[in-house]
Amino acid sequence: MARRLLVAALAAVMTVMAVVSVMATTATSASASASASADTPSWKHVPVPAQVRPQAGLNEAVAFGPALAWAVGTDAVGREAPGYPLMLRWDGTAWQRQSLQGIGWQGELLSVVATSPTAVWAVGRDAAGGARLLRFDGKTWSETRPPRGVVLTKVVAGGGETWLIGSRDGAQVLLRRDGRGWRDVPVPQGSVYGLHILAADDVWAAGATASGAAVSHWNGQAWEQTVVDGFPRSALGSVLAVSPTEVWAGGTAGFVGGPPGRPIPPLMVHWDGQKWNRVTVPADFGSIGSLVPDASGALGWVSVERSLKWAPPGSNPPLVPGPDFLAWNGQSFTEHSEPAVAGEGESWTLRLAPVPGTKTVWSVGRADGPEGTFAPRVLRFD
Repeated sequence: MARRLLVAALAAVMTVMAVVSVMATTATSASASASASADTPSWKHVPVPAQVRPQAGLNEAVAFGPALAWAVGTDAVGREAPGYPLMLRWDGTAWQRQSLQGIGWQGELLSVVATSPTAVWAVGRDAAGGARLLRFDGKTWSETRPPRGVVLTKVVAGGGETWLIGSRDGAQVLLRRDGRGWRDVPVPQGSVYGLHILAADDVWAAGATASGAAVSHWNGQAWEQTVVDGFPRSALGSVLAVSPTEVWAGGTAGFVGGPPGRPIPPLMVHWDGQKWNRVTVPADFGSIGSLVPDASGALGWVSVERSLKWAPPGSNPPLVPGPDFLAWNGQSFTEHSEPAVAGEGESWTLRLAPVPGTKTVWSVGRADGPEGTFAPRVLRFD
């Protein structure tokens, strides 16, 4: 009898030890899985400072490294009144609102670029439609006089150059900073919405003409323009030049018609050194918002604003959300979606800013807010 009791006791102990072992293995596996999930790069929501009031939006950002980035936009926009210029700075841990001392006008900051940490430019427009040009010298932001009679929409930097896009008396202008001031540069036919500057004599422009979407190249003396999509309402807003035989541009195909409110397809094209080719993207509707390089300078990311796809036949609704971001690996796209944000809807705009020398990418814009309002949106991929 004693022997039987001993055997039974040993069996019970072994059973308990087996259960504990299984539980420990499961916990370790779950912990490893959670750790792996946490380490997997993904798009994450990053909050804006609490001082940024409702009805704010961001238009553009520029980054220097993991601990320095700038984002611009507008704050406290009323339903019938303009807001105030909004400037945010990333310090490596959080976004901080920057004081704009002496700048009391109402309006919006539209674009920001930098040629060095001590030479950052931002352009904006006040409530009266006047051009505003700001510069950061490494310590403070201050206003500088914009070119006379020009309404500014964008500032672009690259290859040691800084250019402005705007208009004068209703006609588009391009201006280049030459060390003494801003000088007019000839403008290609039609409209220019985006630039990629490699050097003073190597500039690519994305835009549109009466004949359709166009890409133009500046060789320092003249523009050579190519209509890359023949639909009259198509347009390109972003361009990325990797090399003389690799240039990408994106925008909207501009088709209209069909049922009321029908979305517009995205448009993306690629230059291979010989001709422009249409690029198929995994979204049926939307607009290409940004094209940015990876750490090597090749195409890294594409943002697709208001992205939609056709649902399977017979589905209701007939359209489903498409990818917000596309990662390019040199051969194909990987689809990514923005994370859900409590109390807010989807983004309207997704403007990308890569962090040089890293795989980190920022996206700034504005999203649907509660009760028909809008809210600032900052996302980061890392």
